[in-house]
Amino acid sequence: MNGAGGNQGAEPAAAPAWGAAAPVRGLIFDFDGLMVDTESATYHSWRELYADHGQPLAVEEWVQCVGSDFGGFDPFDELERRVGRSLPWDELEPARVERARQLDALMDARPGVRERLAEAVGMGLPCAVASSSPRSWVRPWLERLGVAEYFVHVCTKDDVARVKPAPDLFLLAATKLGVEPLHALVFEDSLNGLRAAAAAGMRCIAVPGPITAGLDFAAAVARLDTLADHRLERLLALAGADPAAQRGGSRG
Repeated sequence: MNGAGGNQGAEPAAAPAWGAAAPVRGLIFDFDGLMVDTESATYHSWRELYADHGQPLAVEEWVQCVGSDFGGFDPFDELERRVGRSLPWDELEPARVERARQLDALMDARPGVRERLAEAVGMGLPCAVASSSPRSWVRPWLERLGVAEYFVHVCTKDDVARVKPAPDLFLLAATKLGVEPLHALVFEDSLNGLRAAAAAGMRCIAVPGPITAGLDFAAAVARLDTLADHRLERLLALAGADPAAQRGGSRG
């Protein structure tokens, strides 16, 4: 999420079991941190605000937020706790948000995002977004990056009662795509997202960004530096999709 929460530092849930030959019939993509590195902009804006108050903000603390909400780490409450007083958030937060926007303005899609989405269309694999951020954040970004047309559904925190690490977003996205969890493949950059995929019974390929690169993604079926590492056909193979079954069509 472009925000925070969850217990990102905890060991992720074990990956679910699936048949090695299960074809992939739909792709589900996280947004923040996976498609564009908004996570770095958000983190650095908060780190600067903490520094203005004489406090450090380690990335190891911040990663508890990534991919979820403020449930596990609330940077507002934490800064007030450290300085020992209430802070004028009606003044501080707009300035922090503006700083994050300045940093976001420098961002483009992460390597390989557009290419893998185009390949998915060519292979007849429908794609959805499942993001713990609000729709008002995700939709404009998809348009700005020029990838909105690749997604048949966009599921956000506005659509579910619980965000990641709960499985709700991924289960909703799979339902919208018309595929069973067994036949969905998730792409994520956060442990909260990986844990949500595992809870949903879905395979997950981890593509951490600068903020999450130091975390343990052992429960993922594969870990990439970027989506440019391999073509989509190879990624499906890494996810255990049998090539012969995969050629049987995009829907099961």
